[in-house]
Amino acid sequence: MSRPRKIRVDLKLIADLVAPGSRVLDIGCADGTLIDHLYREKGCDARGIELDMQEVQRAVAHGMPVMQGDADTELVTYPDGAFDYVILSRTLQAVEKPREVLAQMLRIGTHAIVSFPNFGHWTLRLQLLLNGRMPMTAGWNRMWYETPNIHPCTISDFFALCDKDGYIVEDWLAADEEGARTPWRRSRKLANLFGEQGLFLLRKA
Repeated sequence: MSRPRKIRVDLKLIADLVAPGSRVLDIGCADGTLIDHLYREKGCDARGIELDMQEVQRAVAHGMPVMQGDADTELVTYPDGAFDYVILSRTLQAVEKPREVLAQMLRIGTHAIVSFPNFGHWTLRLQLLLNGRMPMTAGWNRMWYETPNIHPCTISDFFALCDKDGYIVEDWLAADEEGARTPWRRSRKLANLFGEQGLFLLRKA
């Protein structure tokens, strides 16, 4: 493989949740930076699927085991329990059927690691209140008719979904846009208000 690449802070937080030597599938892996990090730093058998062919080509050019694929349709092709961790980073809000994708992740993996931008952040609420229009931030930076984010949710929404579908939240945190930990780890309400993104480690009950 190529020389190590700098990893985003939020991806480092995800990597910290993965046990060394694990079998990992990274969904929406972009250019494979997280896969490269897990392979080098933790000795993981990591691979990925990515919808964007240009990103797939970049990943393959760096020696990453990445295939083109769509999370909404490809996960059904993997056998039960094929991975220790299945990762979906900043992509949940962009898939067509997020609930089904989560179910597939926890069918083919022992654990699911999910991160997503938090639509409950106070700045988004304020923009909606004052302007009456869909908010724009560094993370939500396209007009509503152009955005790939078709299923925005909040940290509270995600906790409610986990309760509804019987998933155990083994660990979670709120982070700022860059991925730095925020100080509201023990309060769901404050995390929902001040966390720019949520990060969850899940397993089946």
